[in-house]
Amino acid sequence: MKTENGTILKGIGGFYYVRTDAGIIECKARGKFRKSSEKPVIGDHVTIDVQEDGTGYMMSIAPRKNKLMRPAVSNVDQLVVVCSEAPPVTETLLIDKVTAIAEHKGMDTIIVINKCDLNRGDRLHGIYTQAGFSVFRVSAETGEGIDALRKQLSGKISAFAGNSGVGKSSLLNAIDPRFQMKTGSISAKTERGRHTTRHVELVELSSGGYIADTPGFSAFDTERMDLIWKDDLQYAFREFAPYLNRCRFTGCSHVKEKGCAIRAAVEAREIPRERHESYCQLYESVKDMKEWERK
Repeated sequence: MKTENGTILKGIGGFYYVRTDAGIIECKARGKFRKSSEKPVIGDHVTIDVQEDGTGYMMSIAPRKNKLMRPAVSNVDQLVVVCSEAPPVTETLLIDKVTAIAEHKGMDTIIVINKCDLNRGDRLHGIYTQAGFSVFRVSAETGEGIDALRKQLSGKISAFAGNSGVGKSSLLNAIDPRFQMKTGSISAKTERGRHTTRHVELVELSSGGYIADTPGFSAFDTERMDLIWKDDLQYAFREFAPYLNRCRFTGCSHVKEKGCAIRAAVEAREIPRERHESYCQLYESVKDMKEWERK
């Protein structure tokens, strides 16, 4: 028996598939994990004991630098938010819910505007460039911007999120053919894509790094994602940072108070109005949240 360190790429039916220097090893978790609140998730860096038959037992989980609850994935370097201004057009509130969670978890955030062969996405590009995000215009259909995005992903663990039908699966196929993901068609009636992704899995890129494909997000899905405490929400909008602590009153919520430096920056067009509107909606949804709900 020998010991190996590795990263969990996939978990199905109690079996975990761990990438190690010796290759991918099928593992089971020791019984102590079933009795503990600490459960293995995709992206965990783990230590395993390899048995004579080549399978392994997971012995320990290294400290995580971050963890998403829904979908369950850890140690993410960057969250890639795929959006579009071609049907189905992505609502800025959906983007801002996800970017706020990424900021709160200490992940970098990349905005990718797909389907630029159909619509250049100037509105979204303007909003998120001004807000300080790295924004990529791409087309899975024509290949525009794919090389630049692939370079951004190299050597990192990246999680992809995007509303259904935005072309996330097609984009992943364009980035690396090994994905070979089934792409869904958009319902002409609802202009919403059919979900084609069933579970989270880290897929290795030929250029280095990993991608975790997460289920498409919608208003319902993001309601089930990690909640952010109302007092922490202001820090999850990166463009607010220069104006915090400059409001007239202590404890300003930045929603409707007089003398609010954030609101003044919005009126001066220094902060995108759409971003502040999303902040207000998110604040409204969590302002009455109780401590037990936070957990």
